[in-house]
Amino acid sequence: MVLDPPPDEALRWVERIAKYCADQDGVPLIAGRILGWLTIAVPAEQSATQIAAAIGASRASLTTNLRLLDSVGFVTQLTHPGERTVYYRVDDGAWARVVRRQVASLAALGEILQDGTDLVRGSPEGAARMRVANEVFAWLADVFAHAPPMPGETRTAGRAAPEEPS
Repeated sequence: MVLDPPPDEALRWVERIAKYCADQDGVPLIAGRILGWLTIAVPAEQSATQIAAAIGASRASLTTNLRLLDSVGFVTQLTHPGERTVYYRVDDGAWARVVRRQVASLAALGEILQDGTDLVRGSPEGAARMRVANEVFAWLADVFAHAPPMPGETRTAGRAAPEEPS
């Protein structure tokens, strides 16, 4: 059942997702709204017309942002036999990709900080600040190394790997 119009509570939640995506990843608010809406929409597959009506977006802005989300693998397009309408849904692996990107970003920052250690060797004050930063990122690397696998993954040889389909 498509809620038309969506309840205020749902739209507030969609807006929170949109703001988070904009603040953290620099994506347009409309893209975040689309992602948020498609995460909670019933049915999961929504046409551009349904999405536009739900989040109050223009078709032009919606089209641009659906392309963006499709290009980064967050949204997939579907068609039904005998219909010309294209439907969109959140890709099943989208949220796992969000987490992996965040983890990779933090790991990259940790490596940059580690690379800066030589720059402060002659400065006890600078070395102390760098040591604290490196300790935090070493702790984080240990947490990630020992974290259980994400849903849909198994851990092999200390690394998470996607589960094989049965």
